[in-house]
Amino acid sequence: MCWSATADLVAGAGIACIGVACVARVHRIGDLPLAALPLLLGAHQLVEARVWQVQGGTGPATVAWAVIALPLLAVWVPVAVFCAVPRQARARLAIPLACGVATAAVLTYGIVTSPVRAEIRGHTVGYAIGLPHAAVLVAGYLLATIGALLLSGDDWLREFGLLAAVGALVCWALWRLEFVSTWCAFAAVCSVVVFGWVVRRRPRDSR
Repeated sequence: MCWSATADLVAGAGIACIGVACVARVHRIGDLPLAALPLLLGAHQLVEARVWQVQGGTGPATVAWAVIALPLLAVWVPVAVFCAVPRQARARLAIPLACGVATAAVLTYGIVTSPVRAEIRGHTVGYAIGLPHAAVLVAGYLLATIGALLLSGDDWLREFGLLAAVGALVCWALWRLEFVSTWCAFAAVCSVVVFGWVVRRRPRDSR
């Protein structure tokens, strides 16, 4: 999905439409942040299409992409899962949520204090930002996002988490320097699973 501006436009528009359908089917306000995740990820791919069009660099599109990909998603996913699951299941989400907040704080500081640069590398986009202890931040990020999904206790969300985990391993193995871009694209495609979760969430299931 990160192979060209056209691919990002097509994928982003399709995933965003699925996100709109998810939001339209929500029966419970607490499900709304998670239902809106495909909409956010679809919009994220559209932003990357703009990064392609301007040939990378350090412009507004690059910064917007980094803000969504890094601090926003690190908090959005665990908070969304926390809001959607039953109250008795929320205690086990404390660690992913705390990791998400801490990781997002460091990532936000990095974006504010260091320029974010995008570089077109063949059929992928690489993003560079000066961050200390990058490996620790990646671990905290994945624990917050994938960990929250796997600990949700919901079959559909666990499936989403497993797909995202497999995608992370594949993207790291194949495109280590472009990991963030390729994994975000993979996660965006996998987020269509959220539609099945929303459809299954009848009002009585959400109490």
